[in-house]
Amino acid sequence: MTPEETLYQFIAAIPIGNVATYGQLARLAGRPSSARWVGRTLKHLPKGSSLPWHRVINAQGKISFPVESEAWRVQKDKLADEGILLHNGRIRLKDYQWPC
Repeated sequence: MTPEETLYQFIAAIPIGNVATYGQLARLAGRPSSARWVGRTLKHLPKGSSLPWHRVINAQGKISFPVESEAWRVQKDKLADEGILLHNGRIRLKDYQWPC
């Protein structure tokens, strides 16, 4: 299995109502210190992918897209549909981070 396939399996396993950070997923995929690799891999997901990419956020609890961009709004709305709300632009990791 490729590192990307391993990463996809972990992303698919993030439960509804939880988030994971790029760094957390890099560690789980066996590539510690490769949070940017996770971001690049997600950036190249096929259009219409069923992976819950929206559950992946940065270590500060923020959505990584530019604030108020279309992509930022889409991710924020997808998270809100699952009960994950931003407070002052952040998601409270202690409340929503996937405890894998």
